[in-house]
Amino acid sequence: MAEAWLIELAKGIGKFFLNPALYWFLFILTMASYFRIKRERYDFGIKIYPKFMEWHRTWLVSLISGILISAVIIGTGMVFSYETLLVLALSFVVLSISTHFTLLSPSYTLGLTFLILFFAPYLIDMQDVIDYSLLYESSLPALAVLAGLLLFVESLFIKRIEKQDTFPRITLSDRGVWVGEQQIKRLTVVPLLMLVPEGLITSFAPWWPYLSIGESSLGLALIPFLIGFNYKAKGHFHQDAIYKLAKANTFLAIGILLIAVGGVFIPYLSLAAIILAIIGKEYLNYRYREGDRLRRPYYQPHAKGLRVVGVLPGSPADRLEIETGEVIYRVGGKNVRTSQAFYEALQGSGAYIKMEVLNHEEEVRFVQGSLYEGEHHSLGFQFAEEPFKARREKNTNAS
Repeated sequence: MAEAWLIELAKGIGKFFLNPALYWFLFILTMASYFRIKRERYDFGIKIYPKFMEWHRTWLVSLISGILISAVIIGTGMVFSYETLLVLALSFVVLSISTHFTLLSPSYTLGLTFLILFFAPYLIDMQDVIDYSLLYESSLPALAVLAGLLLFVESLFIKRIEKQDTFPRITLSDRGVWVGEQQIKRLTVVPLLMLVPEGLITSFAPWWPYLSIGESSLGLALIPFLIGFNYKAKGHFHQDAIYKLAKANTFLAIGILLIAVGGVFIPYLSLAAIILAIIGKEYLNYRYREGDRLRRPYYQPHAKGLRVVGVLPGSPADRLEIETGEVIYRVGGKNVRTSQAFYEALQGSGAYIKMEVLNHEEEVRFVQGSLYEGEHHSLGFQFAEEPFKARREKNTNAS
């Protein structure tokens, strides 16, 4: 039996590289990275983050989460048909074609897959009434449980985004003032080892596989499960937004998982879990968007100084540990309220920099350090002001 499992494991890993979802992930990651860098250069005149930053710090969590969820799938005997995996791969493509990642939550990808499989018999006139046995044969309860588990993983990805790992942008406020915003954005792949029909694996217990589709022999398939999200923090301080989003998403995951587990015994609860996943996620996103929109822009120009919208990694600003959202209001003893005043104060400070900074709680802290020869005069700070290329075009037209 051990030999059969090892053979199927090797075959399953091979199927990972044949899955079109893997190459679609690489494609949309590349496109999203390209458009993000293009926007950074328009706003700030420089590339802030390297390529593929949207995948930054996710692979370890993806791997550990994939191993744990795969253990649940195999341990409980959740079997997925190849048709189910094909519909899931198509859902990834359809929901991520815009490269914004917003719809790559498990609520949407597994929700769409579930609904297609649930209503397929009606659409192709296979039968008049869907009964409980068909629900089990289509592995729909397993899909609902999987949605709840993967929503926990999504919450973990949101929560793990660090202070300086959001993407800054410049935009116009409703009052026509240039303000900053942060894109809370990630895309990752969670490798899931799934039981599929036809293979060398046979039952090792009377109850296993518990969620079967009627197959007497099973195989393994390692599939790339895409998870992504994209939120905008303009009215919120980005760390507050991250905490709020992760907390709400976790509560949603708990509710879905509890109902989905009930769906293993009462099949139509699986449908209820998926409907909750889709509607609940939409409501969560709507509440957050509206709450952010109704707030005053957080990254707008500050009355006492310059609000930091972004920090270039590896720059002097990064070395000085200035954080996104803080306000620089004094440089070398001189008050600064515009970027021009900031740079003039820097030039007069020599090689040694001393700044007074207001943190998120409006408390003063002192920052000091050395500016080395050849380092960029701006130190790597990005401020809430008119985009770089817009200013350059304006100056070109004026001259």
